[in-house]
Amino acid sequence: MNNIFIIIGTKAQMIKMAPIMKSLQDRGIYYTYVITWQHKETMDKIEENFGIKKPDVVLYSWKDITWLAQMFFRVIRILWKTLFNRKQIFWNSKEWIVLVHWDTFSTLLWALMWKLSGHKVAHIESWLRSFNIFHPFPEEITRLITFRLSDYYFCPWNWALNNLRKYKWKKINTEYNTLYDALHLAIKNEKNVMVDMPDEKYCIFSTHRFENIFKKDQFEFILKHLNKISEKIKVLFILHPPTRKKLLEFWFMNQLEKNKNIEIRPRYDYFEFNKLLHHAEFCVTDGGSNQEECFYMGKPCLLMRKATERQEWIWENVIISEYKDKIINDFILNYNNYKKDLIINKESPTDMIIDFITKKI
Repeated sequence: MNNIFIIIGTKAQMIKMAPIMKSLQDRGIYYTYVITWQHKETMDKIEENFGIKKPDVVLYSWKDITWLAQMFFRVIRILWKTLFNRKQIFWNSKEWIVLVHWDTFSTLLWALMWKLSGHKVAHIESWLRSFNIFHPFPEEITRLITFRLSDYYFCPWNWALNNLRKYKWKKINTEYNTLYDALHLAIKNEKNVMVDMPDEKYCIFSTHRFENIFKKDQFEFILKHLNKISEKIKVLFILHPPTRKKLLEFWFMNQLEKNKNIEIRPRYDYFEFNKLLHHAEFCVTDGGSNQEECFYMGKPCLLMRKATERQEWIWENVIISEYKDKIINDFILNYNNYKKDLIINKESPTDMIIDFITKKI
């Protein structure tokens, strides 16, 4: 009998949940896989990378979201399709568990609907906080509501676990995140991955967060430092669809294309990207997943944000820019000081999660 539902809304969520789905399949445990298709462009390839099955239910099948109005229409569409498919999605048994991940709107939506239907909610990568309602926005608010709707909390690391110390809810310390398992699988298969590798030293640059690209002045600040970095090392600018849209809208694209030391590249599948990241000198990003990957790899990482939820990993090989010129310039000049060894852990976060939930169904 199927007792596990897994809900995926973004590329990052799929990458982090893929080790769980793959392990469930390897153990012969059936699960229902529901997807909302926020990043349809690369999700098919991720399924191929990890050898996971195709979705059982698709609630949204269209192009990637590049502006806010699309998000609104997407939410309406998902709600409608959920109601239309309610007999397939929701069941009467109160013993079922839905696994939701992190802090997207689909995470909150499904935690709410599942809770109202009388089922248990397990939150993966739980209780990471910025303690700032407006940064990141709206993710911090989404997290707080999702926390309240969940029954089981899989917390990556002691810091997240300590945020729950005042509560009696069921909490499990997975030590690392499931991304640890995904990354090590990518590194293990690196020799079989074909991707265009630069002949010279290079760094990875990526930005896509709302607070960095939707305001022209802020985006211009980011690109100013991108150009400074390119004076010292070749830059692979991994371009997300919303970022491309804003570059064109603000008339920044022509300037970038004229810089011979900045190579604009499309988004890659997970294995291809991590091969590039593994061999890069350092990474400049605003993405929490990239920050985490760099931590596990021991790769120097400059995080273009004011704050991060992953507190244990900063000031080791991950530096928060705080949008300050001095911090950014110091990192670029001294990034070698932040190089660490690849982290190898004996316990798999994925196995810890599956061992727990299979005892609950």
